[in-house]
Amino acid sequence: MNKEKLLLVEDDVNFGFVLKSYLEMNDFEVELVSDGKDAVPTFSKNQYDLCVLDVMLPNVDGFTIAREFRKINKKIPIIFLTAKSLKDDVLEGFKAGADDYLTKPFDSDVLLVKIKAILRRNTGEKPEIEDKVKIGKYIFDTKLRTLTYNDESHRLTPREADLLKELIINKNSVLDRNEALKKIWGDDNYFNARSMDVYITKLRKYFKDDDKIQINNIHGSGFILVMQD
Repeated sequence: MNKEKLLLVEDDVNFGFVLKSYLEMNDFEVELVSDGKDAVPTFSKNQYDLCVLDVMLPNVDGFTIAREFRKINKKIPIIFLTAKSLKDDVLEGFKAGADDYLTKPFDSDVLLVKIKAILRRNTGEKPEIEDKVKIGKYIFDTKLRTLTYNDESHRLTPREADLLKELIINKNSVLDRNEALKKIWGDDNYFNARSMDVYITKLRKYFKDDDKIQINNIHGSGFILVMQD
């Protein structure tokens, strides 16, 4: 069985080698690049299943590299490693094409879980969602379609519930707009897209009592459910 191949772009050589070794111990083939200017030439010459990019790199930053990767391969999954946790920096990362991000310092096990989740999603394997899901201060009952905060519950419509499920499955990652439309509405036409926008607005209102939960629009891509610790 061929190992899945990762491109790791990290300018801290010691940390890069440690992370490379850790990922290789978990059955990935990993190529390490330590200078931003070498990332795109390396990427263009090889086939990768996923890329892990540090944002702060010498010569060329991770956001710029991600945009260049997207020109070569529109579907390559990208995870950003960043020392910045500000909302604007996180959103900038997703606009540049990120599928997920981790703020330094981070647990390598968390990165491994994110990598496996993204690769599983891209191969069509459907992650499971529990009957009751905790979302910040809220409890989402997927069977009853209720969203409860303290003693107050909202009964969601089937499409609201389906949309929320997709956001949860992709939490802290971009939910592709067109894919969600096709899956939930059956078609990604203009009228269904406007309908989705209405449902997103409703979901935002449901979560208004917890400022650590945000549903952000990533222009040209889709939506992301951001859950801060």
